Amino acid sequence: MKIGAKSTTGWRGTIAVAMSNYIEAGSIIAIATSLGFWQQHFGLSNLAVGLLAALSANAGGAAIGAALGGPACDRFGRKAIYTWDLITYMGGVLVAAFAVNFWMLLAGFVITGIAVGAGVPASWTYIAEQAPSAQRAKHVGTAQLAWSIGPLIGFALAAGLSPLGLLGSRLIFLHLFVVAAVVWWIRQGLPESGIWKAEGGNDTGHAQPRLGQRGLRGLFSRKVNITALLFLGSIYLFWNSVAGQAGIFMPRVYESAGLHSTVEQDLMQVLLWGCTVAATYFGFMRYGDRISQRWLYTLGAALGVAGWMVLVLFTSHGLPTLVAFAVLWGTSCGIGAQAFYGLWASELFATPYRASAQGVMFCIVRAFTGVLSYAFPTLLAATGLNTVGSLLIGLLLVALLIGAIWTPDTRCKTLQQIETERYGAPVEDPDPTDYARV
Repeated sequence: MKIGAKSTTGWRGTIAVAMSNYIEAGSIIAIATSLGFWQQHFGLSNLAVGLLAALSANAGGAAIGAALGGPACDRFGRKAIYTWDLITYMGGVLVAAFAVNFWMLLAGFVITGIAVGAGVPASWTYIAEQAPSAQRAKHVGTAQLAWSIGPLIGFALAAGLSPLGLLGSRLIFLHLFVVAAVVWWIRQGLPESGIWKAEGGNDTGHAQPRLGQRGLRGLFSRKVNITALLFLGSIYLFWNSVAGQAGIFMPRVYESAGLHSTVEQDLMQVLLWGCTVAATYFGFMRYGDRISQRWLYTLGAALGVAGWMVLVLFTSHGLPTLVAFAVLWGTSCGIGAQAFYGLWASELFATPYRASAQGVMFCIVRAFTGVLSYAFPTLLAATGLNTVGSLLIGLLLVALLIGAIWTPDTRCKTLQQIETERYGAPVEDPDPTDYARV
């Protein structure tokens, strides 16, 4: 396959692989909407609930999966990871769906999280490598679109199934099993990434000696990689520290803001994620390849800060405040940090360690999110929304500044062109025998 030519899979491949993001976000929302039911059913403390969140697909479990899956994706190929991780995922959601005690539930959350962590870096990498250069943001944005549709459907299902209580939550986990099974079947016909194969990989998992050192060893051997890791990792760390808590604990935040009905909380989230879907499609996917990425990123990040400021400063205004927050934060999530992180993380690293870089960053960020998630329910209950919200606003401001100041100039360039500009020449391995040791 000629690199830069139209993918043989086209949009079919993009959509099929992007569904990793649907089931990632879907599993987080399944957890978020069920935690209250699990807590009541098993008589759990806030710390136990925090542990479930900390080791789930939202945090610790995903961190473990990313640490394993990212380097494996560079060594054995993108297809191997995004195929087998779905089988693991299906096992995890089944365990969660039929959990009869806390430890079985925790095991299901951890297994699901590991699968999510392994699959997401592989999907972002595959989509970027297969996408036409002039439409790379549009294709990568499909993963962001799937990520936002997951919560939209998840919260809609939660609202509709709320009268069933815990049984409704179990059904939501089972729907994720069905979606994962269908996606796994569709993916069987997809080819390996053309760039990965052409630049040194093959379907047996053995690297050919004309590429730079693969995986973590090659990643940390170059200063340009360290710089990119610090830049992208910082954006994702500060933004996801907020988004991670909002994704799984937003019902509790709404409770603190005075919205007590579970159904109303779920419907507010449907509004929020509906705005994310619209902003992703009409904003990031349409304009990410056409206008200044610095201005688009800054707009998205600023809307996020504004949303949380409205929630903290005008809590007493009730429903209008919550609607304004949902629109602002939801729109921000569609054109903000995660969409650009997914794009830039695939552009700023050479092929031999593109997925490894994403795995490292995903691991660190989700691990930090896990630590914060463990304490968040207790912190929110003890200090209130104003204190916690002010902390989250500060984190979003840092992410805004980092991305706005150091936006990379990669729009519409081929991955090979970006690699040459950043590394000075195509990456080469001075010692091909190193592959046996990586």
